[in-house]
Amino acid sequence: MTTRCAVRRIGLLIVLASIALSAGPARAQQQAVPEGRILVIGEGSISAVPDYAEINGGVTTRGKSVKEASDANSKLMAAVTAALQDAGIVAKDIQTSHFSIQPLYTPADPHSEAKLSGYSVSNQINVTIHDIGKAGDILDRLITAGVTNVGNIQFLHTDPSKLLDQAREAAVADAKRKAEIYAKASGIKLGKVVWITEEPAFAPAMPMMRMTAGAPAQVPISVGEDSLHVRITVGFDIAN
Repeated sequence: MTTRCAVRRIGLLIVLASIALSAGPARAQQQAVPEGRILVIGEGSISAVPDYAEINGGVTTRGKSVKEASDANSKLMAAVTAALQDAGIVAKDIQTSHFSIQPLYTPADPHSEAKLSGYSVSNQINVTIHDIGKAGDILDRLITAGVTNVGNIQFLHTDPSKLLDQAREAAVADAKRKAEIYAKASGIKLGKVVWITEEPAFAPAMPMMRMTAGAPAQVPISVGEDSLHVRITVGFDIAN
């Protein structure tokens, strides 16, 4: 009799322990669930015309020696710089972005090894154009001056954060409008904002075209508009 009682007690203790263990995670999950709250996504956009441009271009020359290739490159770059200055571009808006000297070799074949045949010198610059209406004229001048490539033409904004702030205000207004609709439809009263999270903004610059030497003059340039977008998630309390 005593043994049976002891077995029953052990069995009861095991059952109680199992119930306690299974109830623990459930209780934790219940505690993790937030109180009554309305969560909505707000979106805001702002369109704006870019106010300045950046052009990347330069000169690549070849020669039998480093001096020959460098001298030819320097001569062409001097003409390019003069053309930019004649167009009203000041020195601080002309910046070297890449300069390199590379050896050139003849193609190898099964009977001989590749041999050094000369050198290539490349000098690339970034040009900032504050008067965006002159972008087409400056491109023409660069081509005429002898640039061998022009690429990565971008239209940009001086103060994109100011534009994004306007989009943020619109996103908050959009979130509030949606939350009020949900609250009214549900028969509840909307409370205060308890938190806001913002997704990373993405407002890419506008690459216009890539051109090579020999491109036609009087290049048509269309600035257009950029659209900057903000997306947020907002949590509203439910008022008592």
